[in-house]
Amino acid sequence: MALSGRRRYRSVDYWPGFVDALSTLLLVIIFLLTVFMIAQFLLGREVSGKDTAMQRLNAQIAELTELLALERATTRSSKDELSSLQANLATTQAERDRLKAEAESGAARADAEGGRTAALTAQLDQEKEVTGRALSQIELLNQQIAALRRQIAALEDALNASEARDRESSAKIADLGSRLNVALAQRVQELSRYRSDFFGRLREILADRPDVRVVGDRFVFQSEVLFDVGQAELNEAAKPELDKIAAALIELAAEIPPDINWVMRVDGHTDIRPTRGAFPSNWSLSSARAIAVVQYLVSKGVPPQRLVAAGFGEFQPLDTAQTEDAYKKNRRIELKLTER
Repeated sequence: MALSGRRRYRSVDYWPGFVDALSTLLLVIIFLLTVFMIAQFLLGREVSGKDTAMQRLNAQIAELTELLALERATTRSSKDELSSLQANLATTQAERDRLKAEAESGAARADAEGGRTAALTAQLDQEKEVTGRALSQIELLNQQIAALRRQIAALEDALNASEARDRESSAKIADLGSRLNVALAQRVQELSRYRSDFFGRLREILADRPDVRVVGDRFVFQSEVLFDVGQAELNEAAKPELDKIAAALIELAAEIPPDINWVMRVDGHTDIRPTRGAFPSNWSLSSARAIAVVQYLVSKGVPPQRLVAAGFGEFQPLDTAQTEDAYKKNRRIELKLTER
């Protein structure tokens, strides 16, 4: 069948400025990635340190809570003891007053009760001393409670400050991630533009071939265009078509900036019927055919790092019917320009 001639393109040398712009963009992306990695590292350290600090704070709060409960219990006990002592003191004072009144009523009786009054006075003095000690202990406990409250307030302030730093770091990381996503989306759009240009060239090159179709973002060759039945060696009729594809790929490789990681993926597919001959499975036949196409393109000057060969056997059919037309449609080689 007749083949359409290749279109000759006149190019204007925009390359130096284009390279400068892309180099600047690459430096910006590398810088953003570096900042993102540093931020992730610092955030990891800060979060780890915060977890450790939180564990220590929780342990201290638990310990302080237990101590506070103990001190409150001691305070209640001391207050109860003080109330008891005060009651005894009132009783003793009342008894002393009664004895004094009785002593004034008669000297003889006063002499008899003198010893008892002295004993009660000594007991009263002793109880006053105990009461003073209890009051001192209560004052000390109140001071300790106040100190514990100050420590708890300081711990709460430290926890709030740590949470504020965590929120600020999360906001910074979210902003950095958003910027990186925008940069990556721009790269994907740029590769899509080159893919569209390349497929436009292939359509012009292969416009007169009814056995070459466009399916989505892939060019599909029927296997019979390139290989004999059951074979993985390119036939002579296929090589002129592959020469045109190789020339288009070489031109594309010169146009796409080197920092865009793109590849031309060559996928081999077979029908569902088992193979015969040298290949033990459809998978091995489809892989061998994809490799044969890649090797031929490399022999024509296409950079090998821009090519990928993959075999899918019968496991991704275009038509699941078990007819000759479906079998023919499923025996194919697909070309897809994609990211590496």
